[in-house]
Amino acid sequence: MPRRRLLLDLTPLRRSRDFRLLAGGQLVSILGTQLTAVAVPYEVYRLTHSSLQVGLVSLAQLFPLIVGSVIGGSVVDAVDRRKLLLIVETLMAACSAALAVNADLGSALWPLYLAPAINAGLSGFDGPARSAIIPNLVQREEFTSANAMFQAIFQTGTVVGPALAGVLLAGAGVKLVFWIDVVSFGASLLAAAAIAPQRPAGGGQRPGVRSIVDGFRFLKGRQAIQGAYLIDINAMVFGMPRALFPALGTTVFGGGATTVGLLYAAPGAGAVVGALTTGWAGHVRRQGRAVIIAVVAWGGAITAFGLVRWLPAALVLLVIAGWADIISAVFRNTIIQLLVPDRLRGRLSALQIAVVTGGPRLGDLESGSVATGFGNEASIVSGGVACVVGAVILARVLPGFRRQVHDPTAGAETVEADLDRRRRSAGEVVGELEPGPGLEPGPP
Repeated sequence: MPRRRLLLDLTPLRRSRDFRLLAGGQLVSILGTQLTAVAVPYEVYRLTHSSLQVGLVSLAQLFPLIVGSVIGGSVVDAVDRRKLLLIVETLMAACSAALAVNADLGSALWPLYLAPAINAGLSGFDGPARSAIIPNLVQREEFTSANAMFQAIFQTGTVVGPALAGVLLAGAGVKLVFWIDVVSFGASLLAAAAIAPQRPAGGGQRPGVRSIVDGFRFLKGRQAIQGAYLIDINAMVFGMPRALFPALGTTVFGGGATTVGLLYAAPGAGAVVGALTTGWAGHVRRQGRAVIIAVVAWGGAITAFGLVRWLPAALVLLVIAGWADIISAVFRNTIIQLLVPDRLRGRLSALQIAVVTGGPRLGDLESGSVATGFGNEASIVSGGVACVVGAVILARVLPGFRRQVHDPTAGAETVEADLDRRRRSAGEVVGELEPGPGLEPGPP
């Protein structure tokens, strides 16, 4: 395969100045965010020596994130998304600054709960706003490449950020890490300030309950979008055994903290490789089928992972799973962006973020519960098999998702109008077949 068809397609970067700015700012910002994601639990454990406290800090972020995503999507579709990014990221930078000041003053525990929880709620505005902006910065045939690029940026941050955090925490301490995060938000703010205004199509809809309900109502009858959400929930709930990595690393593979770290890092490494080798993805037309195949590959790799006892083989399987997951994510994002009109992209992106962030936490509960009753191997293998079976069932019951074809020439508004036209046409045919008032159908 030629290199141009294998490596990440950089065409959106070359064509769009605003896309370059947004991507560059996001790269710097995600590195800073990942530094703080490691520094907060590290500091909590240093203060309390309690793993329960570390878990509670993470749990405290879940509710604000979900609520923020639901409300944030409604706001994103009502205002200039560029201005919203500027406001939200300023507030997020303030939260990181508060953590830095807290560390300077001696590190009280309660700010380590409060500031990350507020940041999680704000991310429910930041993520949907960014997702809604991206399709307006590139051409429709470049959606897949643009999504792959942002996945590469995110996954690179999740691999490099924690590793860099470990070095900085050991050498310079937690205060410097928090201040670096503040500076990283500055780079993202400068990038957002330099792009063109990003007002929603049609002037936007007033945020509120009705706006949120309209977003959910849009899903009715649209199997391709429904499938993109449901198949990800299926994969994360049944095929995400990360809660078992500490037990596996220390018992099954006979290692310690380093082995556990390798297990956590392997899917991310596979995701980075997958994102950087998606030059071919823009040429795939049957994107619904591609998502199904990728999720089946994910489930198969996790099933095999549950059966092996040799660490190198286990790591390779997790790398394959991470690669399959990122391919699924690229195509799922593209399907949603292609089929959702601009006026609704904030709300539907917010729903997607809630799925992506909530699914793994439910997966932790599922894998941990099954492992408690039946053992680690049974939990992983049964989850992987359930993931594959679930993907096959969804492909069967949602033919519109399975048959989804990438058509960059047709806008989301065009697709929606065509769907409504076909519904009206079907209704007219039924009307012609029904007998009129006062008439009875004749004998056969």
